[in-house]
Amino acid sequence: MYKCNSRRLQELIEQFSQFGATENGGVTRLSLSNEDVLARNYFCECCEELGMEIKIDDMGNIYGILPGKKDVPPIVLGSHLDSVEKGGEFDGVLGVLTAIEAIRTIKENDIELDIPLMIVNFTNEEGARFDPAMMSSGVITSKFEKEKMLQSTDKNGIRFEEALRASGYEGEQENRLNEALAYLELHIEQGPVLEAMKHEIGVVEGVLGMVCYEITVTGQSNHAGTTPMSMRQDPMIVASTIITELHDQLGKIDEQLVYTFGRMNVSPNIHTVIPNTVTFTIDSRHQKAEVMQRVEDILKTLPTTVEGCRVRPVKLWGRDTVYFDAAICNEVESACQSFGYSAHRMFSGAGHDAQYMASMIPSAMIFVPSIQGRSHCEEERTSFEDCAKGADILLETVLTLQTKFSMDETYTLH
Repeated sequence: MYKCNSRRLQELIEQFSQFGATENGGVTRLSLSNEDVLARNYFCECCEELGMEIKIDDMGNIYGILPGKKDVPPIVLGSHLDSVEKGGEFDGVLGVLTAIEAIRTIKENDIELDIPLMIVNFTNEEGARFDPAMMSSGVITSKFEKEKMLQSTDKNGIRFEEALRASGYEGEQENRLNEALAYLELHIEQGPVLEAMKHEIGVVEGVLGMVCYEITVTGQSNHAGTTPMSMRQDPMIVASTIITELHDQLGKIDEQLVYTFGRMNVSPNIHTVIPNTVTFTIDSRHQKAEVMQRVEDILKTLPTTVEGCRVRPVKLWGRDTVYFDAAICNEVESACQSFGYSAHRMFSGAGHDAQYMASMIPSAMIFVPSIQGRSHCEEERTSFEDCAKGADILLETVLTLQTKFSMDETYTLH
């Protein structure tokens, strides 16, 4: 077994954290921003120093390719370099940097590769600047239409197409990733489970199914001081009642079900005026389709009128649970056993590029613990020791897959 260089990985993480560093120890590196371009440039430098060929596709995805002795599709590692606004130093970027460290370890130990290796940086995974999230992995896996994505506009009116061209990272469609033997993505957990259970590695078996509804409650605006309570059509009161009732009903379905009332818009949003409209969202996630169906049944059968207010639920979007390749998951767990690292099989509640790649390439993910479960904030932290352990597992899994693909042509992922 080979161990990665933890000090070298830490230095690499610290170097990338300077691209878009915020005052409070976080990162703002929005997709195709100047900060993202600096990170992209340095990523390419790191790959070229390792003798990797750089290719860029028409969505700005960057591929660093290390050839093997066999002319076969590669094993792909990676994630994304972009962040949310005032995000953390580890989200996304750690998957790219541990892949770099794994290949550095391969090179310094003169390990011969039969199967090519590829590191990918996917463009606009976060969706923090351009909607939707996981945009470019979604385009290459035919989840999104490219022409629609090119027209996605940020808050300053800049279209994705314009930002991509200005970045210098608009490549050719022929360079898209379209065939690979396996895809592995290392990521911070972004939740509290691994730390609470004192596990060092998460073996991610898939991404939870989810559904998001927007519920609009329409009433009647009137003066806050002159309208008796008994004569009001107050959508704020009705919305609050619906939220409370949904919390009660959904909380009884399954203890693994999670749901969030994440956005609320009130009109006219004046303290002296009874609102006329309240709109809020509910995001719900679970592994089992039958549980998600029960959630939708509840949302679809909300009463149409409550206390004189109209209630209208609209489904914004949803996804089925994505299951990762069982064979790769088993190899990740075996690598943990080899190193003596405690492992926990789990599902991801957050979306990742891997969920789209899984529809095209046998895929899996590796999680490392998030301190206090914090992510998408400047306080996001993962210990450098845990980052290095994740890199060890990434490398060991890659080398095992190398051997099995090379020596046993009948070895298949499923």
